[in-house]
Amino acid sequence: MQAEESMTEEKWRTAITKIEPNKVAVRGVRIDELMGRLSFGQVVYLVLKGELPSQAHGRLMDAILVSSVDHGATPPSALAARTVASGGAPLTTAVAAGIMAISRHHGGAIEDCMRVLLEAVERQRQSGKDAPTVAAELLAEYRAQGKRLPGYGHRVHTDDPRTRRLFALAEELGVAGDYVQMAQALRAAMREALGRDLPMNVDGAIATILCEMGFPPELGNGLFAISRTVGLVAHVYEEQTRERPMRRIDPTAHEYDGPEERPLPDSV
Repeated sequence: MQAEESMTEEKWRTAITKIEPNKVAVRGVRIDELMGRLSFGQVVYLVLKGELPSQAHGRLMDAILVSSVDHGATPPSALAARTVASGGAPLTTAVAAGIMAISRHHGGAIEDCMRVLLEAVERQRQSGKDAPTVAAELLAEYRAQGKRLPGYGHRVHTDDPRTRRLFALAEELGVAGDYVQMAQALRAAMREALGRDLPMNVDGAIATILCEMGFPPELGNGLFAISRTVGLVAHVYEEQTRERPMRRIDPTAHEYDGPEERPLPDSV
């Protein structure tokens, strides 16, 4: 009887958020003090990593979350969310359907690419070889096993503007290091071995920057889901307010009718 009582009284622990009357503290920082002072990206960094980001890391986290906010109506997550919404499901259910479509081939390349980069840089540090040599060796191993390197190539973009911007920011903010170098070396190795250029896509760029910031690969796909949720909410709402219920959704038949391309105002 005493053993049963002790088991029921045993408490499990969490280090994320402490709730008290009239107080909410996230990772030890009061949430009302975060509000209006830190950006959403900075708070995401704090919640996931447990520490406040440096200015550079905070800006990069903001950029990562913006980079994947949406990619049109054709990705599996958007199609899944719109299809479920078309059937009459509430907004949160349809968004959840979209999140469930994020997996190995859609957003999942972030975690896989992080693991490749972590392994490659660790090899480089252990062996003392330069990045091009390690990249060529790793690529040869993958090709021998019939595997492709995750995070490279894109069905639409031959020069992903999101990748260029993330790498430019990493350089500007002094965060680009061994992982950016290895990412570039792997691209060069593929160009040499395959005879064609496979530029890094946004999943690979996010993976590279997350490695530079010391995030574990297990969080990579979660960050993609956090970002893409914004776009999914917009797609579900648009489906519910603009389209007829129970329609057949052809991913190739849509056309864009939103605002024309416009520059950001200087004040932003």
